[in-house]
Amino acid sequence: MSESTTAPSSTIAVLDAVVFDAPDTRASADFWRSLTGAEVEQAQDGDDWITLNTPDGWSLAFQPAPGLVPPAWPGQDRPQQLHLDLRVPDVAAEVARAVGLGATVLRENEEWTTLADPAGHPFDLCHAPDNDGLTVMGVTFDVPDASAAAAFWSRLLGDPVVYDAEGMAMLGGERSVLFQQVEGYSAPRWPDPAYPQQLHLDLSVGPPGLDEAEAAALAAGATRLPGEGKTFRVFADPAGHPFCLCG
Repeated sequence: MSESTTAPSSTIAVLDAVVFDAPDTRASADFWRSLTGAEVEQAQDGDDWITLNTPDGWSLAFQPAPGLVPPAWPGQDRPQQLHLDLRVPDVAAEVARAVGLGATVLRENEEWTTLADPAGHPFDLCHAPDNDGLTVMGVTFDVPDASAAAAFWSRLLGDPVVYDAEGMAMLGGERSVLFQQVEGYSAPRWPDPAYPQQLHLDLSVGPPGLDEAEAAALAAGATRLPGEGKTFRVFADPAGHPFCLCG
């Protein structure tokens, strides 16, 4: 294990939401609301975008993706790209509850079980015996190089790298971001429909605004992607994962 001795000197953006592509946003939001105990933060009539707020302070959003190609984990032909890790005091009990809500078990281990939500997105239920119910531990990226990915996201979020060893790395911010090194990694190539994204992070920027945040993100190693609006712009990290800077 190696630890960062100094935090990055500045913050370009902060983690706002984990966004799921979903063929049916209401069905996906209902599953995750029931699983996590989240409350609906944003859902407007005629707008298929839905945002939930979990009891432990994570925002989970769902955007329409009628042509979503779900991952076929653990292979790399249609790999997962990032996933949520959830802490639970009793893995077996929470697995049974998740399956009852519509999840599918993908792989069982002694300390965690990997499942897929009804839209096909993998997630992990991890044993935390002292946990008071289910909480979000963090969001984990599949990457070709965990150290390089952690260094980039540390520059972007301003959070220190607190763990980097044996193909795993972790940032020490308020909301944990983790990176696991995958052999034969296959990157999303959004907006190419043959290599779609599945999830992405929305990052919030403060003053002085999007222009300055974009310049800083590009200098940190991001790539500008097609897609923007008055309040957001789309980028990819060096491993190809799309993310949005939101003003």
